[in-house]
Amino acid sequence: MRIVVLAGGIGGARFLRGLKQAVPAADVTVIGNTGDDIHLFGLKVCPDLDTVMYTLGGGINEEQGWGRADETFHLKEELAAYGVGPEWFGLGDRDFATHIVRTQMLGAGYPLSAVTEALCDRWKPGVRLIPMTDDRVETHVAVTLPDSGSAAGSGERKAIHFQEYWVRLRASVPAEAIVPVGADQAKPAPGVLEAIAEADVILFPPSNPVVSVGAILAVPGIREAIADAGVPVVGLSPIVGDAPVRGMADKVLAAVGVESTAAAVAEHYGSGLLDGWLVDTVDAGAVGRVEGAGIRCRAVPLMMTDLDAAAQMAREALTLAEEVRGV
Repeated sequence: MRIVVLAGGIGGARFLRGLKQAVPAADVTVIGNTGDDIHLFGLKVCPDLDTVMYTLGGGINEEQGWGRADETFHLKEELAAYGVGPEWFGLGDRDFATHIVRTQMLGAGYPLSAVTEALCDRWKPGVRLIPMTDDRVETHVAVTLPDSGSAAGSGERKAIHFQEYWVRLRASVPAEAIVPVGADQAKPAPGVLEAIAEADVILFPPSNPVVSVGAILAVPGIREAIADAGVPVVGLSPIVGDAPVRGMADKVLAAVGVESTAAAVAEHYGSGLLDGWLVDTVDAGAVGRVEGAGIRCRAVPLMMTDLDAAAQMAREALTLAEEVRGV
């Protein structure tokens, strides 16, 4: 079985680990989000690609879900002592090595897809990990930053990098617009469209539908290829009980005019893209609304409390895919 998964960071990576347990013999291609990519300290940092690579390769910090296990931060402390920032983005010493190698290879002329393949040679994630594009795409967020002493909603309106919004500001101000800068001029990385065309099943894990899966779909040609693939496309809701399972997806959903509910996210993707949608059992009441939108829907447990739970979620997604295929 050939499975294509569109993945963001923590949620996508943990789902992939469950998918590998559920169907160990499957040929899995992961199209990774690069909209979170950022240049820091002169280095190219790819948070979502690295989270997938580290998680499946056994090097992730399990407690926080990102970064390396057994990490130290001596380099970050030394940079801060020199007054070099930003201090709000916590790169560890082991993690720095990955970004140095990536930046050196990019500087030598290798595309990001080839660099990612080379990095995966070390980590052996057990999947084929492809960035959504070799071109530079960065998700920016339009916000109004309040002036000191001014009323809420007044102040300077500006666009900031998604990482600054998510990590430094902790989404503490409303997101007014989400813009994947450069996406409209980007091309899918080599292998992306081919993997989609050859897939038996396409899955949207419980990743952020706006800045993770949404950023991937913003690259011209990818959404169209999925819609035209002629195979079941099944997603799993990242919203449980009208709240994100992890992170602050509700903040960016509001920016694109989508309510923070499992049904609304399914409708946001649309029946032209999705064939099936899994919601958590607490959202069973949403099944009728989703099916009314032309998307087959089932309510199953969607909390990835451990590896077995993630594997069962993957099995449920594949079961729904077979149900859709049989229609």
